Amino acid sequence: MSLKKDKQKVLGEVFDQQRIAGFLVGEAPAGVSRDYHLLERAYRGMKAENFATFVQLFLAQNLDINSTGPDGKTLLERITGHRQSAEYAEVLRAAGASG
Repeated sequence: MSLKKDKQKVLGEVFDQQRIAGFLVGEAPAGVSRDYHLLERAYRGMKAENFATFVQLFLAQNLDINSTGPDGKTLLERITGHRQSAEYAEVLRAAGASG
């Protein structure tokens, strides 16, 4: 007996330029740098190729790629060691992030 595939794999949301730029909007929670908050939110919500586009838009607005979170670490420092962060870390380093 063979099994039929009756559902297609969901590939995720489409991230066009406008959708990516939307991640530059918003305020940070109390006690968190807005620049850091925007970077972290994009890291958590995007695939690496979309994150690369986001970082370019982020830098074009003169935002701080080395802003620190509540723990005093930059996003690059914080994600180093995450299982699937290598591409994101590469994007951050190419953009001048330290960590």
